[in-house]
Parts: sequence; structure tokens; C-alpha cells
Amino acid sequence: MKRALLPALLLLSRPVLACDVALVLTIDVSGSIDRGEYRLQVQGLADALADPEIADAMVLGQVALAVVEWSGTGQQALSMPWRRMLSYDEVADFSARARDLKRAYSGSDTAVGEAIAFSVQQFAAVSDCRRKVIDVSGDGPQNAGFPLAPERTGAEAAGIEINAVAIEDIGQATPITEFYRRFVITRNGFVMTARGLEDYPRTIRAKILREVAKPLG
Repeated sequence: MKRALLPALLLLSRPVLACDVALVLTIDVSGSIDRGEYRLQVQGLADALADPEIADAMVLGQVALAVVEWSGTGQQALSMPWRRMLSYDEVADFSARARDLKRAYSGSDTAVGEAIAFSVQQFAAVSDCRRKVIDVSGDGPQNAGFPLAPERTGAEAAGIEINAVAIEDIGQATPITEFYRRFVITRNGFVMTARGLEDYPRTIRAKILREVAKPLG
């Protein structure tokens, strides 16, 4: 009953935007991600979207969601096209579809710049959304594809925010968190660190909530 009443009560107290946030959730499917690790990523994403607090924020903001899977040069796929979260049923269905997602690529390089370039192109379909955010998730630095700096600069110039989840392996020589902080996120973006893929579900939940939740006061 509380969930059914929440959107109506909030609508009485504040103006409604057509779409508060358009969020592209990108998933690393490069060669460093094995089959079990891939399932941890998509299940973690699905669980985050099924979280009641995130579902409330999604419906309140009429958030637009899309999922991109990316790997090496020329390997980017819009695995789940844009969908508006206009109801709890929409959020639940998107979560269920994410859980059953089929991997687009495997066994290739890590082209972060191309993942960003491809994701930027997707926002033409959701131009009415107030904020536009790319959520990059991965466990390795760039080793293929377009140079990163021009793609990040282009995204920033277009008013697009880039955030990241850095999946760190214990004992890794070059921390992925620092790579994302220095070369991937925009000036208004942020990085959250998952300590191994087992920590990914907790991290992606916290990250999405930070991106879509709005203060009610």
C-alpha cells in the first residue's frame, strides 16, 4: 500500500519532469571477464534494479534506462534499448530482462573509448531527459580502440556525465580505480570501487542509487 501511494503523494508536493535522468549502464564483456564473472555483473545489475529504494527513485524521476555491452574495437552492442521507468512494473520487467541477458561478446580487448563513443550516440533518442549519464563498469585499463581523451571531452561538451565502477583484483599492479578517475570519468563524475566481482552487486546498487535518487525535502 505504501508503495502504491508514494508516487501520488510525491506528485502533489513537487513538479514532475518528463525524464529526470537518462542512464546508460555499460557492462564490460572483454576477455578478462569469464562466464561466472559475467553472470555476477548482470545479476548484480538486476538485483540493484529490484531494490525497493532504487525502484522508488526510478519511478519518481521517470528515469530512462539502457544497457550497453562492450569489449574490443568495433564491439559495442545496445543489448537493452531505452525504456522509461514509468511504473514499478516497468522497473521489475527491466530487472528480469537484465537477469536473463545474453553475453554479446567474449575473448576480446578492452576499448573503453569506443564504449564511451557508442554510448554517447544513444542519447539522441532521449533528448528530453534533464541529465544524461554513462555508467562505465570494468576490470581493466584500455588496450585497444579510440583514444580516450577526445571521447571523454566530447561527452562532457555534450553535457553528459560519465561515472564508473572499477572492479579491482586483489594485488593488481595498476589500480583500475585510479585509471578510471584519471582518464574516464568527467569532471562532475565519480568512481566507486568493487573489491572483486563478488563485491560488484553492492557497489552497483550504491552507484545507481547515487545517480538517480533525489532529495525529497
